[in-house]
Amino acid sequence: MDPGRVLQIGKIVGVFGVTGELKVFKMAEDMAYFEPGYRVMLLEENGWYTTYTVSTVKPHKKILRIRFREIMDRNAAEKLVGAGLFISRSALPETDSDTWYWCDLIGLDVYGTGQQYIGRVTSMIETGSNDVFVVTGDDAETLIPAIASVVVDIDMESGRILVDLPEGL
Repeated sequence: MDPGRVLQIGKIVGVFGVTGELKVFKMAEDMAYFEPGYRVMLLEENGWYTTYTVSTVKPHKKILRIRFREIMDRNAAEKLVGAGLFISRSALPETDSDTWYWCDLIGLDVYGTGQQYIGRVTSMIETGSNDVFVVTGDDAETLIPAIASVVVDIDMESGRILVDLPEGL
């Protein structure tokens, strides 16, 4: 499957109990992708995607405990540890013209208003008040708030973000 057509929403980090429950580190904000009946794809060590159906899900500390209908015991569950959970890109709702998914922004080049290259977006941070671009340049990492007063333009076609950095940033 084309990697651009799937998005990772979690990773299996362990097993729980003897009945096949899995410990999953959640990477998606929306819990709907983990609800009973939802189908996810697991990228297993052999490089193949296999589809599994969520049977139960329970929040547990900083992870989710998930059981898939297709997994009946601990032995089968242990074989999935390390696998990534993915959904089809087409499962995501459409965004407004001025809204983007984080996965679309990661990898874009960031330039200042004077056209100076700052770096490339390598990750995003959710702070509560606003999201923050983590931009890695040649010599440094810069945290840039993703707010209208700083982000001048996001041009997906050219793969560029133009920012007006405040003093001291």
